[in-house]
Amino acid sequence: MNRPIVDLRSDTVTRPSPAMRRAMAEAEVGDDVYREDPTVNRLQERAAEIFEREAALFIPSGTMGNQAAIKVHTDLGQEVICEQRAHIFNHEMGMMSAFAGCVPRTIWAEDGILTWDLIAPQVRGRSDHRARTGLVELENTSNLAGGSLYPLEVSNAICDQAQQAGLPVHLDGARIFNASVASGHSVVELTRKFDSVMFCLSKGLGAPVGSLLVGSKEFIEEARLVRKMLGGGMRQAGVLAAAGLVSLEETPKRLHVDHEHARFLAEGLAEIPGVKINPAKVVTNILFLDVSGTGLTSFETSRRLAGQGVLANGVTSEIMRMVTHYDVDRAGCERALQAMREVVGAPQKAVFA
Repeated sequence: MNRPIVDLRSDTVTRPSPAMRRAMAEAEVGDDVYREDPTVNRLQERAAEIFEREAALFIPSGTMGNQAAIKVHTDLGQEVICEQRAHIFNHEMGMMSAFAGCVPRTIWAEDGILTWDLIAPQVRGRSDHRARTGLVELENTSNLAGGSLYPLEVSNAICDQAQQAGLPVHLDGARIFNASVASGHSVVELTRKFDSVMFCLSKGLGAPVGSLLVGSKEFIEEARLVRKMLGGGMRQAGVLAAAGLVSLEETPKRLHVDHEHARFLAEGLAEIPGVKINPAKVVTNILFLDVSGTGLTSFETSRRLAGQGVLANGVTSEIMRMVTHYDVDRAGCERALQAMREVVGAPQKAVFA
């Protein structure tokens, strides 16, 4: 019998749970562009309630949510300050320039965590010679920095200082519930001072499709128009929102398990010769490992792992990423470690005639 695949490429690969599938099949629907889908409306109201915001908007993807926020907050020709590894800069197809007419002002920060001391020198006011800063953007957890967390006092200080400077602050909170579980702070505490927040249902929370924007009523009304511009005005979207409601209510309760599995993986990987990873840096469900010491590229390692039923992506020729989620249990993690040991094990001794 073939063993099931252990898929560690991303938490986006999760399949809807039986409860989500039942909710989708039974969802009450209407036309959401006319604001008549009762299930979408319930999801939006529940998200606003959880985050203690005035309003929320259901959107097809996190990228659309981030880019809608950038479009609403900025004017053409402005700069968006973000960390060098930010998703909005690296994985959203240049949309802040192509759509919002903005350019990124990137800053490298240890573990992907910006501070106001790093941001302040990059803030640009009105000038005849250079673009003006229009927005500050943070990401919590920081995906490409290994799922790292913003300390609450750091993000609060950035929001306070930016807003004193007249700058809005947007949070890419794709995995904010992971941040909440790992930090012990509620999502309200972690996001209260941001002007807008995007969070994903389709990553750690496990829903098949969708993200939400939360903010003021005025902001959400503007974002609704931008969603339509981008083709995100869905119709009987309640079949998707129903799964989102289940994920929002149920999945945060078990995210600590994904974090435990990620740390278990990291500790096991750290014992494999040629693999470099610091388990202490693994605080949520994302881990990055350096396989350059094995003599293999990450892409060759990925190919060989796939041959053993374990999926993980190379990021650079040296670095791989693994992400835990509810479709990967402890046994799956053990299989992944065993496969890695076999793939990058000590080479055979040379035989001389």
